[in-house]
Amino acid sequence: QVMDTIDTYRDVMNGLYDLYLSEISFRMNNVIQLLTIISTIFIPLTFLAGIYGMNFDNMPELHWEYGYFVLWGIMVVIALGLVYLFKRKSWL
Repeated sequence: QVMDTIDTYRDVMNGLYDLYLSEISFRMNNVIQLLTIISTIFIPLTFLAGIYGMNFDNMPELHWEYGYFVLWGIMVVIALGLVYLFKRKSWL
C-alpha cells in the first residue's frame, strides 16, 4: 500500500510539473507574440527611414518643402494601420 501511495504521489508530481511547464510555455508564447508584433510594426518604418537616410542628392522628395512631414505622415499611418489590424484580429 505504501508503494501505491508513492506511485500516486509521483503521478501527481508529474502532472504538476507538466502543468508548470505548460504555464511557462504559454507565458513565453505571449512574450514572443508581443515582440513579433512590435517588430512587425517597426520593420517598415525602419525601411522607410533607411531609404531616406541615404545620402543621395537626386531623390525628388528630399527637395520638397513638406517632404519631411509627408514621410512622418506615411510612417504614422503605417504604424497606426498595423496596430489597428492587430487589434482587429485580437492579437494585441
